[in-house]
Amino acid sequence: MTNFQDLSKIDQENFLMSKIIKALRKLGGKSFTKELSDEVVDATEEIPEEYAKLLITSKKGNEYHPFAYTFNFAVKYLLLAGFLKRPIRGTVELTEKGRTCLLDEFDPDEQVRKFADPHWRRPRKRELTDPKSGVDGADSDDEDNQVNNWKDQLAIALSNFTPAKFELFARALVKNMGVTLDESIGVSLTGDGGLDGFGYLTTDDFRTARVAIQAKRWQGLVSSPEIDKFRGAMDKYNAEYGVFITTSDFTRDAIKASRVGTRVITLINGDKIADLVAKYQIYTHPVTTYVLEDYYNNEQ
Repeated sequence: MTNFQDLSKIDQENFLMSKIIKALRKLGGKSFTKELSDEVVDATEEIPEEYAKLLITSKKGNEYHPFAYTFNFAVKYLLLAGFLKRPIRGTVELTEKGRTCLLDEFDPDEQVRKFADPHWRRPRKRELTDPKSGVDGADSDDEDNQVNNWKDQLAIALSNFTPAKFELFARALVKNMGVTLDESIGVSLTGDGGLDGFGYLTTDDFRTARVAIQAKRWQGLVSSPEIDKFRGAMDKYNAEYGVFITTSDFTRDAIKASRVGTRVITLINGDKIADLVAKYQIYTHPVTTYVLEDYYNNEQ
C-alpha cells in the first residue's frame, strides 16, 4: 500500500476525488468543507494522520498544511467538473452527477480533469502548484480560507495559553454547553484525580448526570492510552459522561476507544473548539462582512 504523502501532487488530487464523493455520500450529500476533510482522513488508511495535520513553514516564512492544499484543489476540480456545488458559503453538496457516478469505475482524468481544465480560470502557476511558496491552496478556495482565518488565529492563541489558562478556558467552554461545574473537583491547578473539571448536566426530562472533563493543550495527536486513563479517572467519580478537550486532534484509535463501552466520551478537537467559541461567543464577537459574487467580475 502506497502512502499518500509519497504520491505526486496530481496523483494525490486524483486519489482524493473519489474519496471526497464517497465521504459526502456518507455525510448525507452535503457537508461543511472541514467536516468533509476530516471524514476523508478518518475513512482512509492510506492517509497518515500525522501527515493530514502536518504544518510546514515555507521559505517565505508562511505556514501551510500540505494536505489541506491538495484537498482544496481536489474539491475545486470536482466543482468545476460538475460533481459538487456550493449551496452556501463554506459548504459543498453533491450534484446529481456526484450522487449517481459509479465510484468503482471512476476515472479522475477522463471524468474530472478533461472537463474541469477548460474552465480553470487561470493557469496553475508555480505559486499555486508548489506549496513551498507558502500558498495553502488559498486561491483554490478563497471562501473557505476567509471562513477559517479566524479559526487559525484562535488555534495559535490557544497554543500559547499556559496549561492553567487552558484548563480555565475548557471549564468556561463546558459551562456554556450547559454543564454546572463542581467547585471542589478538578479546579486545583495541581490536578484532581486526573480530571481538569467535573460537573452536572440536567437534561430536558430533569435527569442529572455527572460529567468529567479533561483538557489537553497539545501539539501532537491524542492517543488511545490517554482516553483509557481518562476513563479510569471517570470511574473514580462515577461519571456517566466524559468530555475530552484538546487543541490538537485525536488518532483513529483514540476515537474508537472513546466509543467503547456504555459510556461514550465526547471528543472536542481544535476545530470543534472554534465552532463552540463561535456558537457561544466565548471571549469573541461576530463581524458582518460581504463577499462580491462573480456578477461583479464580468463587464457585461
